[in-house]
Amino acid sequence: MLKPSLQLRIGQTLTMTPQLQQAIRLLQLPVMDLQTKIQEALESNVMLESIEEYVDVKPDQKSKTDDKTSVEERQLDDAWRENRVTASAERGGNSAQPPISQDIEDTSGQTLNDYLLWQAEMDDLSDRERAIAGALIDAIDEDGYFIDDFATIRTTLGDDLAVSEEELEAVLLKVQRYDPAGVGARSLCESLRLQLHQLSPDTAGLEIAYYITEDQDLLRLIADNQFTTLRRRLSCDDDGLAEAVALVRSLHPRPGNAVSPRAADYVVPDVYVRKVDDRWIVEVNSALLPSLRINKSYAGAIRGDSDHSILRTQLQEARWLVRSLEIRNETLYKVACCIVDRQQEFLERGEEGMTPMVLRDVAEAIEMHESTVSRVTTNKYMHTPRGIFELRYFFSSHVGTVDGEEKSSIAIRAMIKKLIAAEDPAKPLSDNKIAKKLLEDGVTVARRTVAKYREAMNIPSSSERKRLAIR
Repeated sequence: MLKPSLQLRIGQTLTMTPQLQQAIRLLQLPVMDLQTKIQEALESNVMLESIEEYVDVKPDQKSKTDDKTSVEERQLDDAWRENRVTASAERGGNSAQPPISQDIEDTSGQTLNDYLLWQAEMDDLSDRERAIAGALIDAIDEDGYFIDDFATIRTTLGDDLAVSEEELEAVLLKVQRYDPAGVGARSLCESLRLQLHQLSPDTAGLEIAYYITEDQDLLRLIADNQFTTLRRRLSCDDDGLAEAVALVRSLHPRPGNAVSPRAADYVVPDVYVRKVDDRWIVEVNSALLPSLRINKSYAGAIRGDSDHSILRTQLQEARWLVRSLEIRNETLYKVACCIVDRQQEFLERGEEGMTPMVLRDVAEAIEMHESTVSRVTTNKYMHTPRGIFELRYFFSSHVGTVDGEEKSSIAIRAMIKKLIAAEDPAKPLSDNKIAKKLLEDGVTVARRTVAKYREAMNIPSSSERKRLAIR
């Protein structure tokens, strides 16, 4: 029979304290997300304040400065008005000189839905058809595709209209004639066919293009550059196939983006790298992040007072946040410096100079754990004279060479791309010949490895490259 007893054991465990958890979270955030996090902390924690640089102007100096600024503003305003009147008089009211063109961003905010509804209002439709068209347009997504079924549309319209599927199909056909071409389709093939309908009947390759858009498998053959199989399936010659493929590739797979394109995602670098006096300098991008400090007024007010527990908690959280940001910047700087130190050949020569490197190499160099290096290099970007790269881009596997050294897989991809770019288009290099040329340069790579790297770079095989060159 077991009896309860007390035992004392000594051991070591790793505890995730709140400070450590916060430091890890901040370490993973890119600069834009970190900016949002800091702004939320400033709004919720009275113990935090951003450091703002300002010049303290004495009262007598301030009045003189204001008077001087006011005079300068009036002078600039008068000069601007005078130049404007003079330029207008020189051009004259009916001058043929074109106005100054400026590239102004379109901020109208017009969506594809608004554009289609406007066309429906301009179309010769009855009130019943216009109501049906509105329901159909609401079921078209941003890419321009009709994503609902007719049963859902009938439920949306209700029993008052009581439309049939034939009536919905007829109105949808009218909507599919709207701009942009291909809108309102229920599949990619249908969208491409609608775009082909807009072309002149004597367009080169139009008939074969219609056959291609009838079958999803034929479109997949074009995407995979399987032209031999495609020509055999269509029973056509090389010239006709080339014209049809060029025509299909000119079509838009997402017609809705022509009206309301998706907003571009801009990358903000976390680290800047530049060369000064033959030395590579690393700088952490802190321009977008406000510098934080503890509000001394509030912190001094609660010193020695035990009644402000909430403020004391906020003071502790503020100290943790400031310290966590310091740790983040220090760690990011150490990792970036280590990467730059090991990848100087890349910065000097490009991809062919990439040095093989893994997370363990950086972790041992800066005396940190691999998981910490992994968090730092995720969604962080480095601005270099050769472009903006994610920190993870600089890590690649090792490939052996004849002389016993190791080569980066990125460098080998660059070498393969260079060999293919310099080949004779009439006699392209096969994967086996590329492997032999790399062996001549001291790099031992198997043929299947060359094929894997080539496919990863979306480069066709030698037979496909030769066929494309002949065309």
